[in-house]
Amino acid sequence: METSVQQKNYDILAITETWWDDSHNWSAAVDVYKPFRRDRQERREGGLTLYVRESFDCLELPDGGDGVECLWVRIRGKANKADMLVGVCYRPLNQDEDTDEIFCKQLGVVSQLLAVVLMGNFNLPDVCWKYNTAEAVQEVS
Repeated sequence: METSVQQKNYDILAITETWWDDSHNWSAAVDVYKPFRRDRQERREGGLTLYVRESFDCLELPDGGDGVECLWVRIRGKANKADMLVGVCYRPLNQDEDTDEIFCKQLGVVSQLLAVVLMGNFNLPDVCWKYNTAEAVQEVS
C-alpha cells in the first residue's frame, strides 16, 4: 500500500473495514501521513482509518457516541482559505433507519458550517448514484 500511496501523492486516504483493535499497533503507518483511527469496540469487523498528509494542520473530532460509524477530521485552511471537514463512514448492511436518519441530520449540520469531503462504504445497493434514485427502501432483518 505505501508504495502506491507515495507514487500517487495523495493528500488524504480513507480506509473502511480495517478490522483493527487494540492489539494492532501503528505498523500500518505510512511515511508523511498522520493516521487517525476509529476501531469498532463491540465486534471485529468495521473500523475506520484516515491518513492525512503531515503538512496539514488538522484535528480529529470526538465520536458522537450515537451509533453512526464515522471518523471526522477538521483540516485548517491555509492562506485565508476556509477550514474543511473530511469524513470517512462505514454503514453496515443491517443498519437501521433511525441510525441512517441520525447520520443524515449530522451531515446536514456540518455541511452548513464547513466544506465537507465525505468518503466511505455506505452499503446501499438499491441506490443509483448516477441518477440519484433508489429502487426500494432497504429491509432490516
